Amino acid sequence: MQRFISFRDFDWVLLAFVLLISAVGVVEIYSATLHTKFVGAHIRQIYWIMAGLVLMLVISRISYQTLLEAVPWMYVISIVSLLSVLLFGQKYLGARRWIRIGGATHFQPSEWVKLILILAMAKYFAEYRQREMSFFDLVKAGSVVGVPMLLVLAQPDMGTALTYLPIAVMALFLGGMKGKHAAAIVLSLAMVAIPAWKFGLKQYQKDRLTVFLNPDSDPQHKGYQVNQSLIAVGSGGIWGKGTTQGTQTQGLFLPVPHTDFIFAAFSEEHGFVGALGILLLYFMVLMRLIQNAQTAPDRAGAFVVMGVVAVLLFHILVNVGMVVGFMPVTGIPLPLMSYGGSSVLFTFLALGIVMNVRMRRFVN
Repeated sequence: MQRFISFRDFDWVLLAFVLLISAVGVVEIYSATLHTKFVGAHIRQIYWIMAGLVLMLVISRISYQTLLEAVPWMYVISIVSLLSVLLFGQKYLGARRWIRIGGATHFQPSEWVKLILILAMAKYFAEYRQREMSFFDLVKAGSVVGVPMLLVLAQPDMGTALTYLPIAVMALFLGGMKGKHAAAIVLSLAMVAIPAWKFGLKQYQKDRLTVFLNPDSDPQHKGYQVNQSLIAVGSGGIWGKGTTQGTQTQGLFLPVPHTDFIFAAFSEEHGFVGALGILLLYFMVLMRLIQNAQTAPDRAGAFVVMGVVAVLLFHILVNVGMVVGFMPVTGIPLPLMSYGGSSVLFTFLALGIVMNVRMRRFVN
């Protein structure tokens, strides 16, 4: 007899941590945009969070097994949507990443593809029954992620394309990737690195990958973002300057403080203690997710949850690393804090599928 699915099995502790981070993000977006043309963005962020909560509740009621069965169709639709962006997408700053769906609303398909890839990898390896992964299995799994990744790189959007990699890496690791497979992947990447650098990347992308090593080489242009971010983080000290009191943020020296560099703005206004606190909240979210993966009712559920862990962890590490100068500027947002509808909705949908898995952990 199948056990009744109830919201009592919801991970309310995880949801509390998520909402707390989201609330901190809303306050920081308000502070960061107070004297800019983006003033009022925090209100729109609240709307996105509310919409995300609704989607999370809806998706938690649809069995993830049903979603896994629909993966082939969803994958085809995702490829078509990415091709549509290249053909009809809205061009901004030399890149086509969005499709306008009315007024000032834009849809970024590349964000949603991450969710489909998580499901696709979970379905592939959940059905994998061989003792040892063959080279063909490795290539097949890599192709599933590689095709949309190349389409996103063509937009060009290297930051989002890179977020597809942890999905593949986590799936391969949990799927039983051996040392020889890892060596083959590293060798393949090394072989394509030089041609990709010379012919695949645009000059501004090369600059982003190299300037973080020495931002003082061009502090007014290529290294400006990194330098201002470091100044903002350092000026916060131990306790910070207070909400709306950050000189780098309020003086408009810090670029895009409500999106990519929101952690720098938060660190300036709330100091080392505040930054450590928000990182602790992210740590608690990741630990709750891993715990849910351990209690998943089957292999597919565990793969889905760990895929979400991989994407969120990658976002956090790269964004925070970018802010403190340890990573190149890639435009990867900080989950739940950075302003942006596509990012917020993806995160809540992904968490909704995690709740979906958790709510069915005792179902026979």
